[in-house]
Amino acid sequence: MKPISYARPDTADQAVATVTARPNTVFLAGGTTLVDMLRIGAMAPDNVVDITWLPFRGIEHTADGGLRIGALAKMSEIAAEPGVLERFPFLTVALWKGASAQLRNMATMGGNLMQKVRCAYFREPEFACNKRDPGSGCAALEGIHRGHAILGTSPHCFATHPSDVAIPLTALDAVITVWGPRGERRIPFDEFFPVPGDTPHVEHPIAADELITRVDVPPLPFARNSHYLKVRDRESYEFALTSAAVALDVADGTVVDVRIGLGGVATKPWRARTAESTLIGKPASRTSFEAAATAELESADTSHPMNRFKIDLARRTLVRALETVRPQVNPLGDMR
Repeated sequence: MKPISYARPDTADQAVATVTARPNTVFLAGGTTLVDMLRIGAMAPDNVVDITWLPFRGIEHTADGGLRIGALAKMSEIAAEPGVLERFPFLTVALWKGASAQLRNMATMGGNLMQKVRCAYFREPEFACNKRDPGSGCAALEGIHRGHAILGTSPHCFATHPSDVAIPLTALDAVITVWGPRGERRIPFDEFFPVPGDTPHVEHPIAADELITRVDVPPLPFARNSHYLKVRDRESYEFALTSAAVALDVADGTVVDVRIGLGGVATKPWRARTAESTLIGKPASRTSFEAAATAELESADTSHPMNRFKIDLARRTLVRALETVRPQVNPLGDMR
């Protein structure tokens, strides 16, 4: 590993100025991704700027019922906050299922959203990877791609986005605030993560001299009736094969509103808008849930043989998650 210079500024302005003044500089927060990248040679910065001392930690419940999460708040701190569990239970569950206890105690919200993909070919510099080395090719196309994406894919990259907590956040229409030399910007969550297209190395719309300061979650009263379901090869410390974050509002057996995020199946945190629009106004029944899941997955990429199983698995994951938050069915009658 080559020598790397280290700086620890006292303010956000100093942090941004340091990055601006020094080429090939990255921010260091919890370090749970950066340290991995340095060890395997997937990243090779000349300088790191430690931002762990900056005042972006709090977890605040806003007066209107929303949530404001500092970018440096630890995953374990957010998951342990009683108000988050009460108002946004699927957010709490996604945090607990997102990593080991050791990582949750170190990883920050901002760092979690900025983490690198877990594609083995990205993490092994001897393999071609358009995300790591633009134009070099994608070794996963002809290699092992069982865990790769079926939604939002491109001929240049189809690695899945690894974050768990990003899935309920995309369902909640969260907004990410960033700070840099050009001032403060607020970026809608869905716009923060582009699909790879022809530029898979472009992973977000913020510049190297901008940093995330907070994540705002708008109020959503029916998010109290929410669930995060994660399907994986083993129960602990494993990334999702498929996952679903759902919040459901039902009145008189009919879906009034619904929010759905899908994980483990897409190149970005996937907002299932087709499934949502299909469900609204329909009976809250298994038949409706299956129809919505099928509609969402009609556009799934079937060109890669090893991960085609994810289409059916994602469909069943979404249906099961929706059934979990559906009001209890009268035992004398079937809502279907």
